Amino acid sequence: MVTEVKIGNVTFGDQHPFVLVSGPCVLEDLDMTLHIAESLKKLTDQLGIAFVFKASYDKANRTSVTSFRGPGIDAGLEMLAKVKSEFNVPVVSDVHDATQVAAASQILDIIQIPAFLCRQTDLLVAAGNSGRVVNVKKGQFQAPWDMKHVVGKVASTGNEQILLTERGASFGYNNLVVDMRSLLIMRELGKPVIFDATHAVQLPGGADGASAGQREYVAALSRAAVAIGIDGLFWEVHPDPECARCDGPNSLYLKDLQPILESLLAIDAVVKNR
Repeated sequence: MVTEVKIGNVTFGDQHPFVLVSGPCVLEDLDMTLHIAESLKKLTDQLGIAFVFKASYDKANRTSVTSFRGPGIDAGLEMLAKVKSEFNVPVVSDVHDATQVAAASQILDIIQIPAFLCRQTDLLVAAGNSGRVVNVKKGQFQAPWDMKHVVGKVASTGNEQILLTERGASFGYNNLVVDMRSLLIMRELGKPVIFDATHAVQLPGGADGASAGQREYVAALSRAAVAIGIDGLFWEVHPDPECARCDGPNSLYLKDLQPILESLLAIDAVVKNR
């Protein structure tokens, strides 16, 4: 039995329809952020999909020291607060150390732990103590059954509002592969599971100082994950991914989302007997 995690009108888990967690990889500027959020909100309202807006205020794990990281925590949280108030949607972003959690939890509805930091005990405990929903991305190096220890660290604070996200596993150099069994294995821990389809097609560090990607596989992997019965789908999107300042090669074009989502809704309805 997978427990429900609720944020306002958004519910992850049990047999609820999948939630779309989507937005740009990184906050670029306020106008771009609001445009993407408005477009996603209109589309998900039209299709009846619960929606959480995601974007990073700081991409601390970029390949190169010269890579764009974002506006930083203060300006970034201001942008995310604007999205919340203007579009009435929950927001999620990454925290990278325990000192960021207090400020982030004042704005974020979901505190996200990046994949590379999923074993950092102090960070997980601080996130749990925030009282916010905590989404932990499974590390590329982490076995899905070992996520029980990650859940245990967050839950040790008394916070059971935990989400787990699969984003692929390291497969040699500069490549990832998705073991679809991991979605079922992590769901057996009793927590809702999200599939991060756009990071799963990333080619980490595969573009000489930046990450490459294969967005052409996002739709197919998303269909496979929804057919398994996942609780959420994580997509990075951009109006012009070729010009995105982070993760463009694995981001979806904003204009291309509707037909993909419509097919996913049909699959989800069959799998969950709705």
